[in-house]
Amino acid sequence: MQGRKDVVFAKAGDVELKLDIVVPEKPNGIGILFVHGGGWRMGSREMMAPMMQEMAKHGFTGIASQYRLNSPKGGVWPAHIHDTKAAIRWTREHAAELGIDPERIVLWGSSAGAHLVLLAAGTPDDPKLEGDIGPKGFSSKVAAVIAVHAPTGFHVSTPSGKHTSPLSALTGHENGTEDDAKFGAPMSYVSANFPPTLLLHGTVDRVVHHSQSQVMFDALRAARAPVDMHLYSGHRHGFARLPSMRKQVAAEAAYFLDRMVVNPKRYQDEIDSAAAEQAALQARQAAAR
Repeated sequence: MQGRKDVVFAKAGDVELKLDIVVPEKPNGIGILFVHGGGWRMGSREMMAPMMQEMAKHGFTGIASQYRLNSPKGGVWPAHIHDTKAAIRWTREHAAELGIDPERIVLWGSSAGAHLVLLAAGTPDDPKLEGDIGPKGFSSKVAAVIAVHAPTGFHVSTPSGKHTSPLSALTGHENGTEDDAKFGAPMSYVSANFPPTLLLHGTVDRVVHHSQSQVMFDALRAARAPVDMHLYSGHRHGFARLPSMRKQVAAEAAYFLDRMVVNPKRYQDEIDSAAAEQAALQARQAAAR
């Protein structure tokens, strides 16, 4: 595998935002942009390196991006989503150099990063969330999204107005409003146009309750958007980063992406063929009566 580190994809004032790249030995032409967790106030892109390496074994080019974090001095929201979308646009701009299809960029996020990738997936090219840093003239639309233990709707979790609430963690301010909650919640942007989504969550997650993924799954299904979900029984927050789980999670994600992004026609042909066989069988049974 080949790679590059510390590639600057945007500047926010004096802050250089960087990303790391992993290119597999046998690339399949699909790029995955990885966004780390850490409660919007800690963490780094290096946290995603092990999963990038694991997905590279399945042929996926990995890009792990940085975003500005909240600090004890205050929040930077919505800079987090602005930076994430800038990374998407950079990836599209540099698709040929990366050896990937610019129309088949996938997002993968963990925890706070899962919130950001779902939010980005549901708001392609939305001027309220694009920000003004990074490449211009490129779309932030993506082909699919994988979200691991994602906060999806802040009204579902701890009420706003408490310093420990998810909404306060996102905005970096002690108090939040219903408008803040709606603006920052991926649930607010669910539609039939939402890209194919895979939601993964542990059933004993005490940081982000698995109901957050369940309500997103239910909303996407109701909107008739393509969505799969796997609730991992007995697993806690951060389970996908465990060496014992990484291979399994990567294999599940690779299978999902093979169906939805890599080889969707092949799977659709199989579905159509099975449906035709079932219809023919039913016709024969009806004729035999």
